[in-house]
Amino acid sequence: MTFPRSVDEALNDLAAAGPDAIPVAGATWVMRSPLRHEVMAPVYVALSGIEGFQRIDVTDEAVSIGPLATHDALAQKLPPNPDLKALKRASARSANPGVRRIATIGGNICTAAFAASDFAPALLSLDAQIEVRDKAGLEWLPVLAFLESRKSRELPWLVTRIIVPRTVRLSAHERLPMRKAGDYPCAIASVSIAVDDRGRIHDARIGVGAVEAAPRRWQNLEQALEGQPVDPALTETAARDLIADFTGRDAVDAPGWYRTSVLPVLLRRAFETIRTDYETRAS
Repeated sequence: MTFPRSVDEALNDLAAAGPDAIPVAGATWVMRSPLRHEVMAPVYVALSGIEGFQRIDVTDEAVSIGPLATHDALAQKLPPNPDLKALKRASARSANPGVRRIATIGGNICTAAFAASDFAPALLSLDAQIEVRDKAGLEWLPVLAFLESRKSRELPWLVTRIIVPRTVRLSAHERLPMRKAGDYPCAIASVSIAVDDRGRIHDARIGVGAVEAAPRRWQNLEQALEGQPVDPALTETAARDLIADFTGRDAVDAPGWYRTSVLPVLLRRAFETIRTDYETRAS
């Protein structure tokens, strides 16, 4: 185990140890390695000593999040504003209280093997940007591009910051946990929408997680909802009509068909939250 004090030191330690070295954030994923019958890494590089990695800054323009900010810290720090509700709920409802106190947002989105990340669909719906550092320097990526690059990026690299823009949009986050999955969800839906002067949906962003091996946007549903009223029942119907867009993954916690069958219900629940916030704003 090494304990670097800067990003450069961490990258040097990872490079020196080779491709099997693992950076450690909250380490909740690493602690479960024996349960997944995975061999422990030869070297772990602890990131807890890097200044600013636990910092959370909230302004009227954006939320800046260090990669070692815990789920619990985010849930407490984020304001209850509608534009950030998806991220706040993802922070407050993920896993269980013990995990939320330790697990970090950086570890949650960097672990490509973890299909049930709550943060990934939430960040997808909120158009987040991910700051990545490697030996060549710094790069900013839209969250979808980052998620798609996790397995192919040349090692070593680190997420060093996450930026969520502040907007006048309305957002929500819903998940369905399964008891035998250890509080992890079998399906996740995160939504962010703008509403025009006529009360119609504009520019919807819908992130889906846990249903397939990797999180992604539901673009066909986003397009189907364009210009429609903020109606939970209508949204559920549209989601059922388009559910063939997904091939649910079979796993020990739930079969694929069940994941897709509950997804429209989660969309309805998300839009119930959004409709309440919209009516409150309009009153």
